[in-house]
Amino acid sequence: MDDTKIIEESPEGIKVVVNEEVEHQREIIDAAARKHGIDEDQIALFRQFTAASAEWHDDTAKKLMRKVDLHLLPMLILMYMLNFLDRNNLAQARLGTLEADLGMTGTDFNLATSILFVGYILMQLPSNLLLTRVRPSTHLGVCMAIWGVISTAQAATRTFPALVVCRFFLGFAEAPYFPGAIFLMSSWYTRSELALRIAWFYSGHSVANAFGGLLGAGVLGNLSGAHGIAGWRWLFIIEGSLTVFSAVCSIFILPDYPATTAWLTPEERAYARWRLVQDAGEADEADASSVKEGVMLALRDPRLYLFTLLQHCALLSQTFQYFFPTILQTLGYGNIQTLLLTVPVWVLTFLVSLVVTYTSGRFADRSVHIICLILVSVVGNIIVVASLNTAVRFFALFLLPMGAVPAYQIFLAWTAGSFPRPLVKRSACISIGNMVGNTANIYGTYMYPSSEGPRYLAGGAATAADCLLVAVLAVAARLVLQRQNKKLAAREAFESSDGHSPEPPVGGRDATAAAASGFRYIL
Repeated sequence: MDDTKIIEESPEGIKVVVNEEVEHQREIIDAAARKHGIDEDQIALFRQFTAASAEWHDDTAKKLMRKVDLHLLPMLILMYMLNFLDRNNLAQARLGTLEADLGMTGTDFNLATSILFVGYILMQLPSNLLLTRVRPSTHLGVCMAIWGVISTAQAATRTFPALVVCRFFLGFAEAPYFPGAIFLMSSWYTRSELALRIAWFYSGHSVANAFGGLLGAGVLGNLSGAHGIAGWRWLFIIEGSLTVFSAVCSIFILPDYPATTAWLTPEERAYARWRLVQDAGEADEADASSVKEGVMLALRDPRLYLFTLLQHCALLSQTFQYFFPTILQTLGYGNIQTLLLTVPVWVLTFLVSLVVTYTSGRFADRSVHIICLILVSVVGNIIVVASLNTAVRFFALFLLPMGAVPAYQIFLAWTAGSFPRPLVKRSACISIGNMVGNTANIYGTYMYPSSEGPRYLAGGAATAADCLLVAVLAVAARLVLQRQNKKLAAREAFESSDGHSPEPPVGGRDATAAAASGFRYIL
């Protein structure tokens, strides 16, 4: 092009290409950076990054992401695995002498399962908003240590009410972790990178179910009665102790934000921040907005309510997992064999998750993947309630998590990418969605009462209907974001013609900033 000026190398060794389009992008990013008080030295680096060649970006981004992945993801995955293990180990303990020892009858087990989510929901929003004001590594690590202690304390319960109290406070302590981890990842990765990273992170869910089955079989089969302690008590002691140890390690291993991370060079810190500005049109600053402003921005965005309803239905479609060993036991196997049979189901779910979340990121698609996957779960639920044939039902039990779990993983990436900036608004949206979404686990745990076995007709039919609703809502979300993208394109065309802007699209500040940088919502 005639208007292209090539600068072979900047003082920092960055090969850059400058033309009118690059200068326009520089102006946009300069404005976004100054808006959030980024110093002039970093702005100078931002200008060079904007003009750098594609080859330089590919090489630099790969090196940076390799470094970030190794420091961030392994610890987050381990923490989530233990988070879910401590939450779901009641399902394995039930196959021991838990109910007999604590005098549990009727729907007592359902209550012990659901009460956790009451505490979980109450602490959801405050904890995640606090995350924007304190170091994430310390906040998440301390919360993890507390829930590890409570999980271990369940082993000392002698009555059913004592177990219920422990479960309530376990949910209270676990509440900050999941939305906090998603929030922290979205502060490091661009939207195109986030889907696969969330898949790796959420793989802790499937690994926890598989590992929980193995650990439960080993503990209940070999430690029952050891030193006069019931096997289910050993299960809580072992898993809770692992959690406390990992929590202490996490405080020293987890990073915080790109701007404050010591294991990155100054240039790498600047480039990590530049990538987020380039991706979403606004810097990711913890003090850019007040907590109150972030919540109000979230509540004024109509898309939040659609995504929250979608998350609620998606979580309801997974409530079967809290009774998965019990449902699997209806095939006629003993306790230990049942726990071992859960392992291949969750291993396959883990592998499917990695494949579909990779393709979701590769092809920049969310809705079509979610719809196709959730329909797999619909088929599984229908088969489970329609047939009592052992082989057929075992096959169907593979389909339940293989569809619902990966669909939810992709949804999480969709949410984080659809409310990109400012940071406090994104935190509020993730928290509100997770808070309201998890109310599904309060009543969803009553969908599989033991009296309904072995077919569990009501629970299976309701879950199948809910999965269909998830598919419908995913279509609705796609149409809404498609309309927003058309508004963004029209806005940019209007601005380029006379320099003025029409009324900003729904999303307020978020969408206004995004429009300036060529932002488009992923469908």
